[in-house]
Amino acid sequence: MNETTVERMPALFLSHGAPPLVDSEPWVAELGALAGGLLPRPSAILVLSAHWEAAPLTIGATDPSVPLTYDFWGFPERYYQTVYWSPGAPDLAARVAAMMPDGATVAHDEGRRLDHGAYVPLTVMYPDADIPVLQVSLPTLEPEALLALGRRLAPLRDEGVLIIGSGFTTHGLPYLRDWSPEATPPSWSVEFDAFARESLAAGDLESLIDFRRRAPGMPYAHPTVEHFAPLFVALGAADDPERAPEQVIDGFWMGLAKRSLVVR
Repeated sequence: MNETTVERMPALFLSHGAPPLVDSEPWVAELGALAGGLLPRPSAILVLSAHWEAAPLTIGATDPSVPLTYDFWGFPERYYQTVYWSPGAPDLAARVAAMMPDGATVAHDEGRRLDHGAYVPLTVMYPDADIPVLQVSLPTLEPEALLALGRRLAPLRDEGVLIIGSGFTTHGLPYLRDWSPEATPPSWSVEFDAFARESLAAGDLESLIDFRRRAPGMPYAHPTVEHFAPLFVALGAADDPERAPEQVIDGFWMGLAKRSLVVR
């Protein structure tokens, strides 16, 4: 009997934005083109979002009837009406749990479904919501530990699973003075984004790991670092974490850098 061969999926780091980013025509076009270029379609999607930190590693809901997690406030009501009824992924949940180190505790939260770091980009990439999706928590914000987690998850790529780390390349919300989508980016956002672009292009993993000390624009670009942390899961899932990823989306929205990557 012939065995079915599954083409290896890449991993992604996405700058996912706030819910209103879905109203940005350039971002929607860029993200739609990115998804259209990912062939074959994923068999399932695993997301680690900046908006869910929980230790130990916690696996989210696998029941597709669990509502989305609307983890934001102060936005127009229509953003709280978004739905994304993607199928549950219980098999993937079991697979992820089995991939963790022997003796490691893995938690489950069957009441927590996708947060906006997960579903906002997916509503653009796969609007039919017909691919099973699982979200798991960021169990730490330390780059080395997240690289190691990415390495553990990397075999899922051979099973057709699309691994997504969802954050934002800069996220200095307390320091924004202009909240319009076309705002001129502050110098700290431009400088940090240039550091990220150059370090990624050079495969300079050491500088990226030490971004808190080495990156210009800190700490303004990331007064808290959870939005940069998902990058390291994606890099850890790479064939070679020091290999330059494809930087497929760049530019700024509301002054924040929306650089996004395809990691192979």
